[in-house]
Amino acid sequence: MSTDRKTAKTNRFKRIAGQVNGIAKMVEDDRYCIDILTQIQAVRAALSRAESEVLRDHAACCVSEAIASGDEAEQKQKFDELITLFEKAKR
Repeated sequence: MSTDRKTAKTNRFKRIAGQVNGIAKMVEDDRYCIDILTQIQAVRAALSRAESEVLRDHAACCVSEAIASGDEAEQKQKFDELITLFEKAKR
């Protein structure tokens, strides 16, 4: 993964952490529940986008390297990891 992509992902997670800290402050300040819920939805959406980016990078890097290697055991491992991840997401 390039340094630029790594930096972009790190910054994305730092922004999400800032949003979560902001939500905690909203609760402390007894802000209106709907405003808090709106911010929670924004964090969920941001996490979903970040998850997609990490998954995309995994496919572009780790999975494609396993395919290119020709190593069937490594290919099966990467495939099994993805299946396990998707099964967890359905729960």
